[in-house]
Amino acid sequence: MIVVLTEKPSVARDIAAHLGAKARHDGYFEGKGYQVTWAFGHLISLKEPDDYDPSLKKWSLQTLPFVPANFELKVVDDKGVQKQFGIIKKLFMGAKELVAATDAGREGELIFRYILAMTGCVDKPWKRLWLSSLTEEALAAGFTNMKLGSDYNNLFDAARCRNEADWIVGLNATRNMTVRYGRGNTLWSVGRVQTPVLAMIVNRDDEIRHFVSEPFFELFTKYRDVEFKGKKDRFKTKQEAEVLLEAIKDHPFQVDKVTAKKENEHPPLLFDLTELQREMNKKLGMTAADTLQMAQNLYEQKYITYPRTDSRYLSNDMKAQVTSILKSLKAPLEYDKLNFSNRIINDKKVTDHHAIIPTGKTAQGLSHQMQAVYDAIATRLIAAFYPSCVKEVTTIEGSSNDVAFQAKGVRILTPGWTVLYPKKSDDKEKEKDEVQELPLFEKGESGPHAPFISEGKTKPPASFNENALLGAMETAGKLVEDEALKEALKEKGIGTPATRASIIETLIKRKYIERSGKQLKATELGRYLISLVQDPNLKSPELTGEWEAKLKEIEKGKYSAREFMEQIVGFTKQLIKESDIFALNFDVYGDCPKCKSPIIKGNKGYGCSKWKEGCSYVLWKQYKDITLSDNQVRALLQKKILAQPIAGSILALSQGGQIQDIPVPQGNRSK
Repeated sequence: MIVVLTEKPSVARDIAAHLGAKARHDGYFEGKGYQVTWAFGHLISLKEPDDYDPSLKKWSLQTLPFVPANFELKVVDDKGVQKQFGIIKKLFMGAKELVAATDAGREGELIFRYILAMTGCVDKPWKRLWLSSLTEEALAAGFTNMKLGSDYNNLFDAARCRNEADWIVGLNATRNMTVRYGRGNTLWSVGRVQTPVLAMIVNRDDEIRHFVSEPFFELFTKYRDVEFKGKKDRFKTKQEAEVLLEAIKDHPFQVDKVTAKKENEHPPLLFDLTELQREMNKKLGMTAADTLQMAQNLYEQKYITYPRTDSRYLSNDMKAQVTSILKSLKAPLEYDKLNFSNRIINDKKVTDHHAIIPTGKTAQGLSHQMQAVYDAIATRLIAAFYPSCVKEVTTIEGSSNDVAFQAKGVRILTPGWTVLYPKKSDDKEKEKDEVQELPLFEKGESGPHAPFISEGKTKPPASFNENALLGAMETAGKLVEDEALKEALKEKGIGTPATRASIIETLIKRKYIERSGKQLKATELGRYLISLVQDPNLKSPELTGEWEAKLKEIEKGKYSAREFMEQIVGFTKQLIKESDIFALNFDVYGDCPKCKSPIIKGNKGYGCSKWKEGCSYVLWKQYKDITLSDNQVRALLQKKILAQPIAGSILALSQGGQIQDIPVPQGNRSK
């Protein structure tokens, strides 16, 4: 028998039907020389520390860092999982050849290799089935073009390194933080990827919280019912603007220059998973996790290609297939004149999988969310072959008494691909406010005008929503909208398209962040965790992005897996070693929350050293039924948190310097 292993039962059914394995048994299908069985995702996990040494069940700083000399595996402790693993093992041991049909990517490779190792069948001959969709045509092509399993050793190395690196950093950092600051009751969960993402959200929230809005003034004038904006920078005071206003109000306005140029707005690139998640969040408010689930459902029902991709391009050999798909979508295109530009076809930018596109199967009976995701993917493919949107951008430069002004207008000459994305009425109104229609102006004309001063206020940065956070994760914390630059930075993103949604959901589950409408905000618990993490490298999106880039290089065979793991182990050892260095500075209590001056100790409390100059801040020794020690006061003033739980709470210092209780959820222990 040839035994085929899939990642899910639904995929096993499709493959079994394709192979003619129609006989249903407990845990597998059989027929025509094949047995098709399945996993339930990850059946195998890395062993816990106490599996190596029972004494490590007790968390202690003396045992850190703990790094196994050789990682060992175990079957997940679940009756259903263990039963299915037993079936897989029996089939594997009796097989003459194996086929890995788990998802074609890093995690799918890890699932198969771990099961292969645990069944003791690593010496069995096996091949890799690599699928980009589950249509009959794709399955036939996949089985015809299977490769030796050893061709994917680099992919497994990258997957194994990712898994072991997360185990090493997450376990040691979490135990270190929890033992030092949890006092036996509070778990502080820290991770190689989740902590930098949490830090990004906390930092954004702090920027907003500390933002001080300042007024500004701008000079405008109205000439021929068109608003012209002064070219000078914003004024900080109204008086500065009024000086120029007085200088021009009795002088005519003159048109100095008229410039009109055409601009091409190219169709957007095809979807990868992250861009699809961002689009659905922006347009419909869908979470990244929901979009991934809908896309996965569409894939398993054969409506779209493999969704967990980071490519936005197609390969050159797909031209005929894409033409056929467009015909099935009844796209209004000239099929014999399709423009397969390098914005669509680029073999160098297609690695494991190409961009997400429809398969050509007619979508029927879909849920509202599934239909919305499918429509977005189909429309994006059609749009890619539409002509560019051609705009005429007119710039009018004028002046009054040598004070320069400018006005801009945009006229759509050819809508091109934008006809597929009709604007809603509120979008049209917003566009009218931003881009005014211009009458015909001639250089040298002049006449009366009506200058005026507009007052505004600076605004803080916007809170993260999932769209913005996914974009920041994709580009390692750099907020970028330009598509070319975004593509260049993707190599160093945080996490992968397949894992970013789960990172967000994990932070929510652990109550470190919360959804507030469409916004993602750090909770008090999340803010205080980041205040406890003193090593900047553990909070660094750039460092995590560098690690992810090296994992991709391991996949390509261009970087050593051993060297990567040595770096991870070295980083973890340094993290533990430096915990004491980042400990409290016992020479001072801290800075005054009001004026930043040093805090000094008094008889009944700790007050600002500038009390004679009028600063009234005091932190009293007695809080409820607790008498604070010097060390506890240092913790509150310097770290803004006292990790000693008090009746299910921790003590924290508010922005105004007042003590508050923060309830701590219990039992969210995780690597």
